[in-house]
Amino acid sequence: MVENAPPKNVPIALLAGRGDLPRNLIQIFQKQSRPFFIVAFHDQTDKAIVKDTPHEWLHFGEVGKALKIFHDHQIKEIVMAGNITRPTLRSLRPDWIGVKWLARLGTKALGDDSILKKVISMIEGESFKVVAPHDILNDLLAPEEVITLARPDDQAWQDIERGVEVLSALDPVDVGQATVVQEGLVLGVEAIEGTEALIKRAGELKRDGIGGVLVKLSKRQQEVRADLPTIGIETLKQSYESGLRGIAYEAGRSILLNKEDAIKYANEKGLFLIGLASHQCHKNP
Repeated sequence: MVENAPPKNVPIALLAGRGDLPRNLIQIFQKQSRPFFIVAFHDQTDKAIVKDTPHEWLHFGEVGKALKIFHDHQIKEIVMAGNITRPTLRSLRPDWIGVKWLARLGTKALGDDSILKKVISMIEGESFKVVAPHDILNDLLAPEEVITLARPDDQAWQDIERGVEVLSALDPVDVGQATVVQEGLVLGVEAIEGTEALIKRAGELKRDGIGGVLVKLSKRQQEVRADLPTIGIETLKQSYESGLRGIAYEAGRSILLNKEDAIKYANEKGLFLIGLASHQCHKNP
């Protein structure tokens, strides 16, 4: 875990979801003695992440409350990290400013990336700077190579190429970042349920024979400051338990958490991890 050298005295707010990425960022802030504050979300953020840290719990839609927190703590920069389940309109609890933000978002921002771009633009319109997790931790971005002892064979490469074709076709409609392919058969495509549920479903649908491959790519229009595809130990454990043989992702536009531990686990289980060059990841629709 190698950090960049951001201004250590600049207060930063972390909008935290689930998983290891928020925890890694908190460790860096503490190591740097950098002032920080965590905005945690009910039914989303892991309680263990924010234990013994300065934080406050919010419901989605409490924009006015969030802005007040930022101003009260003299926040200058904001980072978004961790898995978030997209809320339904019924589950939102907007305050007055939240109602106005929802109206500005409108009904046209239907895709995940479209919403993120608009939300970030609106946050920066309030004079805060939104930074990417990999601006703080510069070893997060996945390299362009096979980083495990296991390597894709001919069938795995065919499945990877099939996965790229599927995700490229879905790219224009801003749906999903991942698919599982087994011997040319698409076992599942990620939608609102997330990668974990996709892998589990693929495990239930797998056919006899050699295992499938998880292909997880960024979209052409990806908002790189908030929603890059992320692979970690849990992704690997779920893939192994579901009978997959490996994971392919886009180098330089995917986050690989706890890389040394991930490589060690993959080598123990015989899984491959491969970072694809960008020109391999996006086919013309």
